Amino acid sequence: MDKPVIGFIGLGLMGSNMADCLLDNGFKLNVMGRKKDVIAAATARGAVEVKTPKELAEASDIIMLCVTTSEVVESLIYGDDGILAGAKDGAVVIDYGTSIPASTRKIGADLAAKGVGMLDAPLGRTPAHAKDGLLNIMAAGDKEIFEKVKPVLDVQGENVFYFGDLGAGHVAKLINNFMGMTTVCAMSQAFAVAKRAGLDTQQLFDVMSAGPSNSPFMQFCKNYAVDDVSDLGFTIGNANKDIAYFVQMAEDMGTRTPIAEGTASNLQAALDSGMGDSNVPEIFDYFLKLQK
Repeated sequence: MDKPVIGFIGLGLMGSNMADCLLDNGFKLNVMGRKKDVIAAATARGAVEVKTPKELAEASDIIMLCVTTSEVVESLIYGDDGILAGAKDGAVVIDYGTSIPASTRKIGADLAAKGVGMLDAPLGRTPAHAKDGLLNIMAAGDKEIFEKVKPVLDVQGENVFYFGDLGAGHVAKLINNFMGMTTVCAMSQAFAVAKRAGLDTQQLFDVMSAGPSNSPFMQFCKNYAVDDVSDLGFTIGNANKDIAYFVQMAEDMGTRTPIAEGTASNLQAALDSGMGDSNVPEIFDYFLKLQK
């Protein structure tokens, strides 16, 4: 595609930076969202605000979604004012969020019946990487559709991976987040137990980080537990949703994931204690206060 018109829904922290990247690279952009200040900033740079998903789809060659849940994606796709009602033959929908694979496959089939392609393309890295076009993108869907939009994906991502059939990108992202959030929970609890035991937590970090347990996630956990700096930029509420999706995905496969169920239980407990908007390493505070 040569400079397709992009429709973008979901100008949150990640999405707004992705939109800026597209504008920086000369793409025409239609936008829709609830954050009026962010929409105003985008329109000031040349983006066009639309009022409904249908209107956005009618005016766009590629429709990008960067929203929170499968339920939100479905609400944007279906209905009289939805993307399905307005998308043009040959258009492509890209879901950048973290969604349930079964939902993605259903939406993809419904779009295909109208001649509209779909990719699931969940993201890795941070909003700062999004601004600079340096995301990790885990794309899946029909290979011809992937190749059609890959030049745009290459603008947004430093590393663009192709996983195969539609839904596989969301499977990969859920596995990735299961590993990451379980690691953060385990390391945060380790620091909490160490503090209650009276250990020098900086020294403990020095020991652990000198061995095979070292990872960027350990650094994020240390930043909060030792230095009181919360810089991961991913909330307990979001992590709780993603792990719940991972557990559901496993159940859809006819299996169980006991380790993920443990992670989910801890994240849900922290959420119930009022920490939903806190970054995930701050679950250290929840663990520190736990009593028998």
